[in-house]
Amino acid sequence: MKPPTVVRRPRHAVSERPFIVIWEATRACPLVCLHCRAEAQTARHPEELDGADARRVMDQSAAFGRPGPLFVITGGDPFQRADLTELIAYGTSLGLRVAVSPSGTPTLTRAALAAVRDAGAVALSLSLDGSTAERHDSFRGVPGVYDRTLDGWRAARELGLKVQINTTVTRHSLADLADVAALVRREGAMLWSGFLLVPTGRGGQLDSLAPAETEDVLHFLYDCGSVLATKTTEGHHFRRVALQRRILDARGERPRLGPLYERLRERAAELGLFDGERRAVRRPPMDVSSGRGFVFVSHTGEVHPSGFLPVPAGNVKRRALTAIYRDSELFTSLRDPSLLRGRCGRCEFKAVCGGSRSRAYGCTGDVLEADPYCAYEPGSFPYQEELKALTERKL
Repeated sequence: MKPPTVVRRPRHAVSERPFIVIWEATRACPLVCLHCRAEAQTARHPEELDGADARRVMDQSAAFGRPGPLFVITGGDPFQRADLTELIAYGTSLGLRVAVSPSGTPTLTRAALAAVRDAGAVALSLSLDGSTAERHDSFRGVPGVYDRTLDGWRAARELGLKVQINTTVTRHSLADLADVAALVRREGAMLWSGFLLVPTGRGGQLDSLAPAETEDVLHFLYDCGSVLATKTTEGHHFRRVALQRRILDARGERPRLGPLYERLRERAAELGLFDGERRAVRRPPMDVSSGRGFVFVSHTGEVHPSGFLPVPAGNVKRRALTAIYRDSELFTSLRDPSLLRGRCGRCEFKAVCGGSRSRAYGCTGDVLEADPYCAYEPGSFPYQEELKALTERKL
């Protein structure tokens, strides 16, 4: 029997086409979330891409080839755009798989969700940064967001949309992380994503985790993968953790972790998170990173390797997205792990992990510097031969 995949890779060369295109449809949003990378405003920007511009972005995304990339319409709150369903239908007609990432505002209604489904959207992502209304709404800055999010979540699932739940991991949500996991398992979701904070936008004012705490969180998220389909955002060293844990688990060994990991496990046990049926197959993380399978188009058309990496490589109003992604110096450098500096440059996991380029830039101003949230010391994993055998075969 073929062993389960540890880390997935896109079927097509990421130097030629992205796995996912994120388009920021607008920065308009009535919420005042503590971590917002977009520093969202209440009104739409006068230079925001109009409908014709948006269709050109979709045309250029489809031009990467079939199957087309996943095309995610985000914001701000994309439901603030009156032409949202028209654009979803247009993208779908081009062969794009279209998903939408709305905010928990009054626009998140069952009727609006039914409209985006009928237009062709296949998935929805929602943010949940606390297991209670008090916790979540304090993070989002507006009362009532938690209840609207849960109502929208349930309505989306009833309507047949796939739902991804995103949780920002900060000191605000840390003690509540196991409770959020239990809520996601209870309500049901296609995927739960732990977003490791990047100090950009309003997120630059939040207190970040220490590297050892981040390591504990990543291993806890890995544990949650036995009962939930779990991934990370801007936590690329989760792929390193998956490889290490595959080897350690096969040897019957536990990783050496800190007190935060033990507290999260204890709380999970109290909640019965790991009781009952387990997933038959663990969802392997996808080997996609900023500029390497991932591209972000801003509300004004600026092209970035990630929404959390505010360094533009061009603008779709002046140059095709395909050319910017394939040929710009910024993007090509991010696809070359030999250019990484510091611990990331020395690390044996750099080809499959590479660290968060967004966080490296946010903390150091250099997109190729080491990810400061990573606790791993290159070369310290004791089973290097087993690791080499595992990474040399198709992951």
